[in-house]
Amino acid sequence: MNLKAKLKKNELTIGSWITLAHPAIAEIMAKAGFEWLVVDLEHSVITIREAEELIRIIELCGVTPLVRLSANDPVQIKRVMDAGAHGVIVPMVNSVEDAKKTVDAVYYPPIGSRGVGLARAQTYGADFEGYKAWLKDNAIVIVQIEHIKAVNNLEEILAVDGVDGFIVGPYDLSGSLNIPGEFSHPEMLSALDRIKDISKRVKKPSGFHVVQPDVDMLIKKIDEGYRFIAFSVDFLFLGRACRDSIRKIKGDIGISMKNHKKRNITNHK
Repeated sequence: MNLKAKLKKNELTIGSWITLAHPAIAEIMAKAGFEWLVVDLEHSVITIREAEELIRIIELCGVTPLVRLSANDPVQIKRVMDAGAHGVIVPMVNSVEDAKKTVDAVYYPPIGSRGVGLARAQTYGADFEGYKAWLKDNAIVIVQIEHIKAVNNLEEILAVDGVDGFIVGPYDLSGSLNIPGEFSHPEMLSALDRIKDISKRVKKPSGFHVVQPDVDMLIKKIDEGYRFIAFSVDFLFLGRACRDSIRKIKGDIGISMKNHKKRNITNHK
């Protein structure tokens, strides 16, 4: 079952985030078992050329490639979709108009108004008709709920035809409340409770980005009802593994050195 079908059935899916442009990063993460991977163009220095290469690798590994845009920009949407992205994650969708603008940019007429061209997605012109049929049934639009304005308009945003689900951006959402990073603040908790209440009424999957590589937090979000979950990001996986290993090495070496000194002292008595 592909990602679009799982979203329609509101089934649990777990993916992750890529901000480092090296192809090996995408290949390693794609082969790790994630169902989808997001190439991040908002908070990274990844170029459109590098994004195409990452999309290609993710797709060839049998994983769904998505792109988080730098803005709700129809031109950027057209370019990443033509590069082969299966869908987009769109920042700062705060209104019905924002959501309609995204859907319009993803789909060809008569559903939307995306410009029609031939690139990698269309097999470089070899199968335009096949891509057109695929796009209609399989393209994915995920809106990011990362501002209190979006929370206030969430039910209406999710009612827009073509929006497949949403994902909470916790850092920006807390920032919009003037409490950046304070996830346990009462105002933040209240906003998240409102999101959860609405998502129970609306038959579209709710998503959350568990930014830190914390499995317990991921399980908590599943228990709370989130079904489209992004688990951490490439550089945090790398940084956590490095720091944990170095701490262990230093700890083991420290114990080993103490034991070595004790043996030396004993031997010299």
